[in-house]
Amino acid sequence: MRALQFAFVALAGLALSGCGYNSLQSQDEAVKSAWSEVVNQYQRRADLVPNLVATVKGFAQQEQTVLLGVTEARAKVGTIQLTPEMLDDPEALRKFQAAQGELGAALKSLLAVTENYPELKSNQNFLELQAQLEGTENRITVARNRYIAAVQQFNTTVRSFPTNLTAMLFKFKVKPNFTVENEAEISRPPTVDFGTAQPEPQPMMPST
Repeated sequence: MRALQFAFVALAGLALSGCGYNSLQSQDEAVKSAWSEVVNQYQRRADLVPNLVATVKGFAQQEQTVLLGVTEARAKVGTIQLTPEMLDDPEALRKFQAAQGELGAALKSLLAVTENYPELKSNQNFLELQAQLEGTENRITVARNRYIAAVQQFNTTVRSFPTNLTAMLFKFKVKPNFTVENEAEISRPPTVDFGTAQPEPQPMMPST
């Protein structure tokens, strides 16, 4: 009897392996692992914001609008959590991506206005925070690219025959992915113009 049970388990394992179940399982775990690294890097960036805002505020208190924008964007990021179990929800990913994009745009605006404050730009604490922020942005890009690649591989497996039959049986679904084009639009910082405002052109009067 035990021999029969062992044989049944072995055959079941071979069947699952042959139909792609093991690949789906391992790739799903790879997606979750890659996502955890994305979240870690985004959190690292958020953790830099309070010190960065405090440092800039010490030299440029009049930039309240920009400082408030960064603070509010960071607070919004903190309210939107996306666990690995929620990665199948495209709307949840969109909201997470939009919030992170807004924080990225706010930080770019903050760094843009610092160009108008030479003393701030030469402050050692600010320089260190700026370097940390730049390094974190690079790590975010790397982590995002790895996640995008992991999702693409998983989605290809889910759609491919005969693995797609196994995916339907065990309820593995295609996962939404980052939309880089949309985030690029969200993350584009507003134009900062330190020059004097130009008068609006007046409409030309028709000649008589």
